[in-house]
This record gives sequence, structure tokens and C-alpha cells, in this order.
Amino acid sequence: MSLGRFLVRRIVHSIFVLLGLSIVIFVIARVMPGDPARMALGARAPQWVVDRVREQMHLNEPLTVQYVYWLRGALRADFGLSLVTQRPVTADIQEFFPASLELVLLAGLFSAVGGIGLGVLSARYKDTWIDNVVRVISYAGIVTPSFIFAILFVLLFGFVLKWFPVIGRLSEHTVAPPTVTGMVTVDALLAGRLDAFADALRHMVLPALALAMGSIAQEARITRSSMADNLGKDYIAAARALGISERVVMGRFLLKPSLIPTVSILGLDIAATLGVAFLVELIFNWPGLARYGMTSMLHKDLNAISAVILVLGVAFVTVNILVDIIVAYLDPRIRLRAARSE
Repeated sequence: MSLGRFLVRRIVHSIFVLLGLSIVIFVIARVMPGDPARMALGARAPQWVVDRVREQMHLNEPLTVQYVYWLRGALRADFGLSLVTQRPVTADIQEFFPASLELVLLAGLFSAVGGIGLGVLSARYKDTWIDNVVRVISYAGIVTPSFIFAILFVLLFGFVLKWFPVIGRLSEHTVAPPTVTGMVTVDALLAGRLDAFADALRHMVLPALALAMGSIAQEARITRSSMADNLGKDYIAAARALGISERVVMGRFLLKPSLIPTVSILGLDIAATLGVAFLVELIFNWPGLARYGMTSMLHKDLNAISAVILVLGVAFVTVNILVDIIVAYLDPRIRLRAARSE
């Protein structure tokens, strides 16, 4: 199967997945207890004001009619007005999503480098003290929530050692670069502002590392387990019998097929981080999408809730497509099986 046909098929499937997701999140948001218009305006708002807001949001219409209105607007990237910020939800998403994306991408880089590196190290020195230390660290990373790491990093690296800043995206003395993508590091590079880039990167290190700790531990365990299983395969024994150095065997023949389960889980972890980073974003005062989504849920801001979940769904679908492409590159047998199935 050609890459183009593969992408077209996955995109078509993804459209139906997103359509089903939109129906589910719309219905769940509407059946939640409480009047969203009343919750947005407060208990002291006159009833006629609440009735007007309900009419503007089409809350008096049947669910099917409400969904048609919502879907029509969503296809135009118009999710209505946020009842909390009193701004268009699309404008809020454009402001908060790049901040989260920037943070998650750096966390994904930490996860890939740290998790795969520790996994290779553990598999290379299997059943030695190095392997035991890596496994203990992995278990500790998996069972510890990311916000615990965030608090520890703030106390240790922010207040005791004072290596990194712990609040916001830029220091007060740093002038923000012109907004192009919304990601400060990228915008700083586009503007040629290396000072702003370095400052933004320093602000990102601690929250990104806190988000990545659990993923690093998980990727290390998966990589170690996969490499340990593949060590017993015939092709590894044949490569060693031919006198190929252990470094080449580990790096060229063993690592590539062993990365398939690691890449699959890593992609899901990166996508999931977008939605579960609200506590870390709160601790570091990071203006991200997860924090915005949690605030919307607490205030039952229906337009914002639906938009945030839909954006997260698009992120999951996109990451899954990218993971499938990478896995097909790592294991050509997957491409062959797909071609034969047709």
C-alpha cells in the first residue's frame, strides 16, 4: 500500500471518529446537571437575562437542533462565545493551545530521549546493578503523579538552587517577541531574538520535565522489555556469530524493531499530556489549554468544553496517524501485510 493511500484511508476513518466524538461530547455537555446560563451569569442575575442567554445558546431547542447549530459553527471554526472569558472560544483556543503544544512537545522530547536512553542502558546491562537502578527509578516514576514532580522541582530547582524560573512563560525584564505561531520559543527564533528564546526555554524546562517523568519511566520499561525479548531472537544470535560488534548489534539490529511498542505508547502519552497537564500548568502559572479546559468545566462553559475536547480529539487522531507512519517505517513487514490484505 502506498503512503498516499494509507494517509487518505486513515484521514477518512478519522473524520468519522471525530464526528462520533463530537456527538458524544455534545450530549454529555448538555445533560450535565445545572443551567449553564445561570451558572455563567451568577445567582443574582435577573431571570430575563438568563432567558436571553439561553435563547442565544439555543438551549430551549431540542438536542438534535442544538447539535446542528453547534456542528455548523464548528465546521467554520466558530464555537460561540465563552461564558467565562466573554470572548470567542476560537480566540481562547488560539491563545492557550500554542502554550500547551510548546510545553508538550518539549516534554515529548524529554520522554523520547530519556525513556529510550534509560531503556537501552537497562537492556545493555541486563540483570546488573545498573539495570536494577533503572528499574527502580522507572517504578518510582510511574507511580508518582506529575504534579508531585512539579512541586518538588519548584522547591528544589526554583527556590533552593534557583536554577530555573518557576512562573509564567517569560521573565518580567524580557520583551515578548512578535506573535506568529503563539509558541514563544518559535516566535523568538523567527524574530531572531535569541535572548527571548533562551529565557522562554528556561521557563519551559521544569514544567516539561514534570510532565515527562511518568512517560520517561514508562518508555524506559517498555524499551527495556522489548529489547530483552528481542535479544533472544535468531537474527541477533546470527549477527553475534558473524563477529559483529556488540555496539552495532545493539544500535542497528536490535534497537530499531524494539522501538515499535515504545513509539506507540509514546505517541499516546504525548497526546494525553495535552489534556491532563492542568495541575502542572496551575503550579507553574502556565496559560495552557488544559488549565483553560478545567476552568471551563468548573463553570460549565458548554461552548468551551466542547471545543477543548474536540481539539484534544484532533490531537489524538493526528498523533495516531503519525505513529502508524513511524511504525510502518520501523517495520517494513507492516507495509507488506497491509498491501497483501488488499
